[in-house]
Amino acid sequence: MSESPETRSSLLVRIRDPQDERAWTEFMDIYTPLVYQLARRRGFQDADADDLTQDVFRAVAAAIDRWDPDPAKGSFRGWLFRIARNLMINSLNSRRRHPQGSGDTGVNRLLEEKAAPSDDTALFDEEYKRRLFHWAADQVKGEFRPATWQAFWRTGVEGQPMQGVADSLGLSVGAVYIARCRVMARIKQKIEQVEGE
Repeated sequence: MSESPETRSSLLVRIRDPQDERAWTEFMDIYTPLVYQLARRRGFQDADADDLTQDVFRAVAAAIDRWDPDPAKGSFRGWLFRIARNLMINSLNSRRRHPQGSGDTGVNRLLEEKAAPSDDTALFDEEYKRRLFHWAADQVKGEFRPATWQAFWRTGVEGQPMQGVADSLGLSVGAVYIARCRVMARIKQKIEQVEGE
């Protein structure tokens, strides 16, 4: 997952239909934590980050028909990031005009002090990849025996030593290695399925 995969075109076509609940559920499962984390990193409080996330998806639902999938104009995630960023700025400007007793006077300063938009985009892409990995892992976890899953999770995600995990699970180091490879291949397959052509 070193390259940042593109959002599956078929999902973007399907979310143009507001009645396609399955498409919107999948879309929201992937992108809600991403937008929420972006807002939290920018200093928004929990409830404000939730509100901003809802505003972003309302804006996406209203504008998805106008999104142009031309690669020369940028990726979908770039478009989504710009919507989120613009709504954050609008929210902060509105607060400046109509101050509220949030208890946090430095939110605007934090947003202005952050790195340039290109750095924000990289953070957004990294958070997307992290969230997509965890989403795919949740989707495939039930396909494996508990020991196989633990072998993968403890060595591949938590970074525990192979020998220690093998000993605690009653497996050989080779079996732990195979378990990790099998689960990782399945997660990669799930991600490719979601991000595929």
